[in-house]
Amino acid sequence: MTPPALQVRGLTKRFGTTVVVDAVDLQIPPGRFTCLIGPSGCGKTTLLRMLAGLESASGGQVEIDGDDVTGRSPAQRGVGMVFQSYALFPHMSVEKNIAFGLRRGTSAAARRARVDALLETVGLPGFAKRSPRELSGGQQQRVAIARALATDPKILLLDEPLSALDPLIREQLRDELRALQRRLAVTTVMVTHDQAEALAVADDLAVMRSGRIEQIGSPEDIYNRPETAFIASFVGAANLIPADVCGLGAVRLWGRVETPAPSASFTVGESVTFAIRPEAVRLVSADDARIKAVVATRSFAGAMVRLELAPEHAPESRLMADIPAFGGAPEAGAVVGLEFPSVRVRVFPRSAGELA
Repeated sequence: MTPPALQVRGLTKRFGTTVVVDAVDLQIPPGRFTCLIGPSGCGKTTLLRMLAGLESASGGQVEIDGDDVTGRSPAQRGVGMVFQSYALFPHMSVEKNIAFGLRRGTSAAARRARVDALLETVGLPGFAKRSPRELSGGQQQRVAIARALATDPKILLLDEPLSALDPLIREQLRDELRALQRRLAVTTVMVTHDQAEALAVADDLAVMRSGRIEQIGSPEDIYNRPETAFIASFVGAANLIPADVCGLGAVRLWGRVETPAPSASFTVGESVTFAIRPEAVRLVSADDARIKAVVATRSFAGAMVRLELAPEHAPESRLMADIPAFGGAPEAGAVVGLEFPSVRVRVFPRSAGELA
């Protein structure tokens, strides 16, 4: 069988008594684009730097193409790294920046051919003699990507590579990066704090929390089938409502009103967290609805209108509902009925004090 492009077993990093990366296991097949996401301080950047060899491991193992590289230097691992700050050499031309990592002994003609091919690949033909200061931020990032690809790395590692760019350029370069990765079929691991970016480019998302990977899966799985309340609330928006199980396939929200929910794996009376995405909340006539709410605020966001709702049974709480802008979303102050389609609901265990 073909070994994984990247295999991580029990990888751990401690700074003194603080555990930053906690016994992480990760397996990435060849050619996949995996994004590491999670809140600030969860360990995702430290994990990426350990994969690159820029941080030593306190424990565990890193294998690339079945080869144990745990104790090797960055240059011996066969990885390419693109940093958030680009890290281009300001005194070198674009050509020399890209050729910097090529092996000694490569002929000048071979270096020029390789640089020209990479500049064509990243959409910068004819830029070889320019200096970094003559380039825009997006162009500098393309040069940084070309430099990382120059040595034909087995793994491409990206540390928030687009975060310094303007939103429009960032979205354009995001799409180009994904298309480039697919064309080259290079196994890629990217750290980003931008969830929309991760959902758009990744084959797989690895969601980290407190130094551990809490769930890994396709963007669709992570978004539609989160395994914990944390993931439901971190990846996209979610309404998290305290509830208790009141029967097979039903829960009681706020201790007051029953609604269908997939609760078969819980016992009657158990405290749970009821989760539903804002776009899954259905607005119906308030006349016969079991759950009513007042529209507290109404925010226009182009294709969608975000409603903030104060439910009748818990007026101090707030729910979110996303309604298509062309559908005639109600104004602030309107009373609406709510339905929560059970197929769009997730139910999670609730620890003591959570959502109390």
